[in-house]
Amino acid sequence: MSQPKTLKKRIENRVARTKKTDVFLPRDFADLSGEDQVLRALRSLVKDGSLMRLGYGVYARAMRSRISGRPIISSSNGFHSAALQALTKLGVAWEQSDSTKAYNEGRSTQIPVNPTVKVKRRFNRRLSDGRTELRVER
Repeated sequence: MSQPKTLKKRIENRVARTKKTDVFLPRDFADLSGEDQVLRALRSLVKDGSLMRLGYGVYARAMRSRISGRPIISSSNGFHSAALQALTKLGVAWEQSDSTKAYNEGRSTQIPVNPTVKVKRRFNRRLSDGRTELRVER
């Protein structure tokens, strides 16, 4: 006889099966249980190191660093890619900043260090992975 899966295990399985995104919002798991239980399970997954909290209601898939053993974002382009996925998932219209556009078009040789985006409407959240914060231009 199999034991019933806990909410934490069901969320963990859904995160593992989802391949097209590395960013998750609590509403992605609303069909599994109530909001309080989902948030509690997400907090537990952050504590375990399988997810990272990027901001209010925004979580990213994580893996352990081979060097430090601390959780890092397991997105293809790191924090920048995860932040852009989060903006898209939140429904925020965005475009690349002027410095990033200039570099990509070959008009500049300076590589933008800090992830910066232009938002087309009001956006008041802070997205960060603990070391790097997404800069927002208007």
